[in-house]
Amino acid sequence: MSRAAWIPAEQLAAGRPYAERSEAEAGWHDRLAKFLVGATVEPLRSALSNPARSLAWIVDETERHERKMRAATDAELLGLSRDMRVRLRREGFARPLVGAAFALVRETASRTQGQRHYGAQLMGGLALLQGKLVEMATGEGKTVTATLPASVVALAGQPVHIITVNDYLAQRDAEEMGPIYRFLGLTVGCVSQGMPAAERRQAYARSITYCSNKELAFDYLRDRVAVAQRRSRLHFSLERLRGGGAREERLVLRGLHYGIVDEADSVFIDDARTPLILSSVHDSVDEREVCDEALELAAQLAPANDFATHLAEREILLTRAGRARVTELSAGREGVWTSARAREELVTQALSAITLFRRDQHYIVADGKVQIVDESTGRVMPDRSWERGLHQLIEAKEGCESTSRHETLARLTYQRLFRRYLRLAGMSGTAKEVAREIKQVYSLDVVRIPLNRPSRRRNLPSRIYLTRAEKWRAVVYAVERRAVKAGRPVVIGTRSVQASEEISSELTKRGIEHALLNAKQDKDEAVIIGKAGEPGRVTVATNMAGRGTDIRLGLDVAERGGLHVILTEFHESRRIDRQFFGRCARQGDPGSCEAIVSLEDEIYAMFAQKPTRIVARFIQNHGAVPGFVYGALRALAQFRAEWRGAQMRVQNLRLDRRLDRVLAFSGRGE
Repeated sequence: MSRAAWIPAEQLAAGRPYAERSEAEAGWHDRLAKFLVGATVEPLRSALSNPARSLAWIVDETERHERKMRAATDAELLGLSRDMRVRLRREGFARPLVGAAFALVRETASRTQGQRHYGAQLMGGLALLQGKLVEMATGEGKTVTATLPASVVALAGQPVHIITVNDYLAQRDAEEMGPIYRFLGLTVGCVSQGMPAAERRQAYARSITYCSNKELAFDYLRDRVAVAQRRSRLHFSLERLRGGGAREERLVLRGLHYGIVDEADSVFIDDARTPLILSSVHDSVDEREVCDEALELAAQLAPANDFATHLAEREILLTRAGRARVTELSAGREGVWTSARAREELVTQALSAITLFRRDQHYIVADGKVQIVDESTGRVMPDRSWERGLHQLIEAKEGCESTSRHETLARLTYQRLFRRYLRLAGMSGTAKEVAREIKQVYSLDVVRIPLNRPSRRRNLPSRIYLTRAEKWRAVVYAVERRAVKAGRPVVIGTRSVQASEEISSELTKRGIEHALLNAKQDKDEAVIIGKAGEPGRVTVATNMAGRGTDIRLGLDVAERGGLHVILTEFHESRRIDRQFFGRCARQGDPGSCEAIVSLEDEIYAMFAQKPTRIVARFIQNHGAVPGFVYGALRALAQFRAEWRGAQMRVQNLRLDRRLDRVLAFSGRGE
């Protein structure tokens, strides 16, 4: 693995101060060939090969340097780190040198953190250094694994970004792993929401920077807007000569050198359904009045007759009768209501605000403001807003103070952003289901790393009930059995804030003490997670507890059977279900998990409505159905949901490319 392979010069964006890979769109014949190879050769190669076996040499190579590292004093290790900088820049990532570097980082982690990288983590670190997506089971220590390639690349003089799904994880990992980097003479930065530009620039100037995918993406977009289409060194130099101040001083990033994406399937797949839009405030004096009128008109329309609702696509379509009704109701109104297209869009958005977007599921109201909840992570996104007036309509619906509408300045998809890294790698506990899409879109091979210790997780059969009320009663009974009687910690997973509050209310009625973790209690997240593994502890959580959280077992918990996880609603993706079940039985600990769901859950209503009705009617008439029917129903609903998500990502990428060509022609670019 030479340095020439590390930075292919012919693929760099020539003449730009920003380090990023140029993006040349492949021709139709190249796309066809890539599709055919992905559909035929790749599955066969994956079935016959064992990529993890090709990584095993790093364990022996690292251990060959073990004795030397252990015998060195702290000062001598720092000296070895300085020597390593020179050698890595001169020799590149040759096998013996990578082994020595990994041994150095391993010994540093042992002295500063009290934890020594084991064989599976060394293999994972090598795969990340090679630019692959590593699938390591939850609890196998991906955070520690990332310190190996991050340290080696930073010692070689390349800036490193370690990207995760939220600020909490970025801050936690930067703080916990920081001593390793600083011992080696490297600097560590962390970017989080609300930081001023000067502090962001300082954080990105460090050897290794931790940040969330959203903060990185919008920093990149702001940089693109700052330099517009004039990004060459010549333009910057001419601007300096004119005395106007170089725009590069307004940039916060140094470019996209080496990125390690934690929870990569969430970032590359789940978050990629929505394009990133950078906007500016567009003031409108009569915005609230128009929103109130739109909601008033929308309330007078009849479902089915005037409009059709497509839950799976989250879309409202006016019928011919509906358009005529909107025209009739708008008669005599002035302004925007005189335009047929404008009034129909306004009413359609108002119908969406009323019908498709629900409080405590898609958003919460906090401090008198509508705040969007990220459905895949369960976290609030306070600086995000829906576009095309939808956010203002929801504010009007909830009686909140109206904010200004935003005008788009730049937009970009995650697919295009991450493909611009000179080298990209990723980590996840659940990537095999989307390995093909990740290979096609991001050119990343998925490598599965073997477990360090055999899993002791017990997967209990799923239980499916007819109604939500029956489901909640079953969940309460399971909690009483596992936590109250057996003294085991229990984590109950829900998909929405509303569902978490429903089960919380049921537990309270039964006198069961518990902690509640959702978007409304996110400030207490660290404390709640820190206590979730204690004996008899009951924790109700949304997806906030589904990724990156490490629940450590309390005293005597392992002897009682370990942590028990209850999933109360299947997600649109099987990966997210697996992530939540992965909270238990980590690193060889005992644990168990089960799903307790109902046919009234949203996934069945959105993606398997008719089959679910048939099954529910059969249960009402005959009392039960064969067990495989429930499995087939779940598989159908999740297949349809995942297929819809894939189609949305393809459409977003195509639209992004098309807009980029149009804007580039007009001189605006991204």
